[in-house]
Amino acid sequence: MTLSKNLSARHLKLMHRLHARLSGFSRPATGIVSQPEPRSIGSFAKGRQLCAGNILLAGHLVEAPDQSLWAIAPPSLTFEDAAHGFAWLDDLAAVGDQLARRKAQEWTFDWIDRYGRGAGAGWVPDLAGRRIIRWIHHAMLLLRAQDAAASERFYRSLAHQTLFLSRRWNKTSPGLPRFEALTGLIYAGLSLSGMNHLVAPATSALAKECRLQIDETGGILTRNPEELLEVFTLLTWAASALKDEGWTPAKTHIAAIDRIAPTLRTLRHSDGGLARFHGGGRGIDGRLDHALAQSGNRSMQANGLAMGFARLSAGRTSVIVDASVPPTGRASVNAHASTLAFELTSGRRPLIVNCGSGVSFGDEWRKAGRATPSHSVLHFEGLSSSKLGRKLSYAGVEREGLIEGPSDVPVEMTHNAESYIFEGAHDGYVSTNGLSHVRRLEVSIDGRSVVGEDTLIAVNPKAERVFDKALDASELKGFPFFVKFHLHPEVEADLDLGGKAVSMMLKSGEIWVLRFEGSAELTLEPSVYLETGRLKPRATKQAVLSWRAMEYASRIRWSLSKAHDTDIAVRDVNWIEADEM
Repeated sequence: MTLSKNLSARHLKLMHRLHARLSGFSRPATGIVSQPEPRSIGSFAKGRQLCAGNILLAGHLVEAPDQSLWAIAPPSLTFEDAAHGFAWLDDLAAVGDQLARRKAQEWTFDWIDRYGRGAGAGWVPDLAGRRIIRWIHHAMLLLRAQDAAASERFYRSLAHQTLFLSRRWNKTSPGLPRFEALTGLIYAGLSLSGMNHLVAPATSALAKECRLQIDETGGILTRNPEELLEVFTLLTWAASALKDEGWTPAKTHIAAIDRIAPTLRTLRHSDGGLARFHGGGRGIDGRLDHALAQSGNRSMQANGLAMGFARLSAGRTSVIVDASVPPTGRASVNAHASTLAFELTSGRRPLIVNCGSGVSFGDEWRKAGRATPSHSVLHFEGLSSSKLGRKLSYAGVEREGLIEGPSDVPVEMTHNAESYIFEGAHDGYVSTNGLSHVRRLEVSIDGRSVVGEDTLIAVNPKAERVFDKALDASELKGFPFFVKFHLHPEVEADLDLGGKAVSMMLKSGEIWVLRFEGSAELTLEPSVYLETGRLKPRATKQAVLSWRAMEYASRIRWSLSKAHDTDIAVRDVNWIEADEM
């Protein structure tokens, strides 16, 4: 099986390379007949760093003030992909001065010289699509003050990449990679002279992918909120570009946008960032609001789950819960064992978080970030609610998929005059010790308190027999378990009342207090916050409730509430975005 997969992957790369070379013999485009409005959003701060020679891509910083990007030995495959995807052009365009323009032009034309004939890592369909979009968005920046010969090289390379994409887009992985490839193909067909014939088949293929990949709840198979935002952004870009040129996007294309928009609103915390689940981060600042505005869709999610997530929102508080079975198969290569984990944000300040994806910090951090202990949820000592299985290939990357995860996740959401209530359960530990995890969260109508209850229970005689057998094997010592509350790095926390409470102060001045009932032990321990774009994990803390399951049913009750002297509304005037470097 492994040999067969390796041969298949090698054959795919070989065919990409062959078609990349063959596309270079085709007749090139001679210019841009229309240029879509640049819609990609860059970071001024990152652009200034690039101009200074500090190149931060995929969590790796390379200092090369006098070198071309392409003269650098890439420190990782993710760095290499980020370089060849050219999203960094957005950052240089955000600066837009003469130095940034010169840097953008030098790196782009150096890429053409080194890789333009079809060689190198950038010749895969999703990267080609991403690159074409940026080249077309920023064509004026790249061609300003250039002579006719340079313009011809630029257009010839664009045509070369477009023809490659037209032949190979269907060989990339379904999901985000294919949406990137098709959106790039639509952009090129609309913008380049002689490429108009590619628009109709590309729009038809995009409509088919919308029908196959976007489910009725506006979700995708990976259940990654940030990836959903990227898909949504591409669909809005493609729809706007088509409309600007007099084309009518397919009904299924527009219907997919209309399904995704309310789902993204459900997955957005009160601070505007996305919930961090299944390999996704908060999202690039401004991209979510920009994409939602661009879509023209203002509807909210109906009651119930959105892409398998539950949202409880009241006052200034938002709580988002992973309330469905985890992704499976190829869609699970970046998925986390996070069933029933939650995040809580108060106003513009995250309070309770998940550790996040450690993909940019290396393989060990990535695996650690996927485990249940890295989430704000209950877990047994040494166990995760889902396990990592054999490696699967997705978007050209081989990673472990999730196996033996929860298969049954019943959920109920209700409300009354005083609160919004979530109740859910999962069977991820039943095969190990017979116990199901049941979680109840109740958010007060004013958003000032969250009352939680975590129960472990053997739900039927069969589960009781499994429990009895596992208890005997433990020499009647029971099963240690923990309820974890990972704190955002900007939260200051202290253990109070002789270990009976944890006080947490936000930068806004709000104070929240964690309390519990029963015989559990409350501790404050080190944790990490795995934030995309930083050079290393950020140190933070976690509040941990520890206990031992000795019977068929065990229960811990806890509460998170604002201190009595915390105002109902806090004017958060000290908002300063964290330095991404």
